[in-house]
Amino acid sequence: MKTTEIKARTENDGIPNAENNTGIENHKKAAGHFQAAANSHLQAAKHHENGNHDKAAKCTVNAHGHSCLGYEAQKKDAKYHASI
Repeated sequence: MKTTEIKARTENDGIPNAENNTGIENHKKAAGHFQAAANSHLQAAKHHENGNHDKAAKCTVNAHGHSCLGYEAQKKDAKYHASI
């Protein structure tokens, strides 16, 4: 009966630079979109407080779009991490 060792990856354990850069870019894209979504939500709240409900609605739609794009970047990165 053979035993198999499972080696845990370390920080610099055979990950090619191109793949590492792709992972970094996915994280940055996700973070940028989530930050933009948060800012849009904050703007929407201010517009609601000021009674500008149409502007608030536009900010809410903008926030939703950024959240979706952030989620897509996050999903790409999760697939990458699942495959290594």
